[in-house]
Amino acid sequence: MHSERLMHIEQPDEWVVERWPAPFGDLLLVADSSGRMRALDLHGDETRLATQFRARYGARVMLRSGAVPEAIRRALAAYFEGDLQAIDKIACKPDGTPFQEQVWAALRTIPAGQTLSYGALATRLGNPKAMRAVGLANGANPIAIVIPCHRVIGANGSLTGYGGGLERKRWLLAHEGRFAPLLS
Repeated sequence: MHSERLMHIEQPDEWVVERWPAPFGDLLLVADSSGRMRALDLHGDETRLATQFRARYGARVMLRSGAVPEAIRRALAAYFEGDLQAIDKIACKPDGTPFQEQVWAALRTIPAGQTLSYGALATRLGNPKAMRAVGLANGANPIAIVIPCHRVIGANGSLTGYGGGLERKRWLLAHEGRFAPLLS
């Protein structure tokens, strides 16, 4: 499985990681030399991020400290200031299995300020019985916030697991709820 996954993953020539302040704590932003976002980690743990990258791309991946493209930082700042669509402009390259990438693309279609259950997302993807697989793909999302996995909730409306913790998920949904009524 690992080598199968690596066969379709484009290896960038450079990985840059930047610590960036968010309202609820530092984020780690990772971009490639083409300016595409490759990861956004909510924990601020460089070791954890490097381990995830090596698992996904192989042992030769090296992350170096540096600045991600200004466009990424501007879009994130605008999102946190209330322009919820600003993150839609960020080019992403999350690299997963074909199914994961299908789920991640679908996540970007959930409008800011709205939520969707795992089952509803599976139905949107044409496979209503794939709720668990959708949940696993959602949990493997390497680009939190920008690929808005926080917008997926339990069938009963409950907040379910989130890699950044339920408090951050609650914060993100409340933040979007404050500004979503302003959207036209």
